[in-house]
Amino acid sequence: MSKSSQNLKDRYNNEIRAQLKEEFLYSNDMQIPKMSKIVLNMGVGEASHNSKLAETIVNQLTKIAGQKALSTKAKKSIASYKLREGMPVGAMVTLRGERMYDFFQKLTCVVLPRIRDFRGVSPKSFDGRGNYTFGLKEQSLFPEIHYDEVDIVKGMNVSIITTAQTDDEARALLKHLGMPFKASK
Repeated sequence: MSKSSQNLKDRYNNEIRAQLKEEFLYSNDMQIPKMSKIVLNMGVGEASHNSKLAETIVNQLTKIAGQKALSTKAKKSIASYKLREGMPVGAMVTLRGERMYDFFQKLTCVVLPRIRDFRGVSPKSFDGRGNYTFGLKEQSLFPEIHYDEVDIVKGMNVSIITTAQTDDEARALLKHLGMPFKASK
C-alpha cells in the first residue's frame, strides 16, 4: 500500500469520521459516509472510425488510473453517426480501495492545481444521492501523460461515489478529504 493513500485513509479513519459524526450527530458509526468508488470515463466518438485512437485512449486511461481500463462499446447502431453496435466509443475504469485513495490524493494535490486559473470545483455537481461528478478538459493534466504522447486532447468525467444519503453529507465528506470547492457567494 502506498504511503499517500495510507495517510489519507488513516486521516479518514482517525479524524474525519469523528468530525462527521459530531457534525451530523450520527447515532451509529455505520451511518458515517465514506467513499465507495471512483469511476473515470472518457468518451471518444471518433474512436468508432479509428481503432488505433480507441487503443490509445484505453492506454492513457490505464496510465492515469494505475489499473487496466475497459474499452466501452456502442450498445446500439445509430445511422446518423455512422455507428454500429459493438464499435468502441470510449474507455472507463472503476477504482476501489487503496487505488481509489491514491487517485483521490493525486487528483486533489497534483491534477486540480495544474488547471489554469483554477478557483475550485463547483459545489453544485451532486446528483441528489450523495455522488459527485465533474469533468476535466484534458488528460495531459495528469503527470503520467507526457504532452508529446497526446494525439488528440480529450476530457474525462470523474464520478466519486459515496455512501452518503444527502448531498450535504457528501459535500462535507469530500471537503474534509481535501476536495477544493469554490467559495459560495
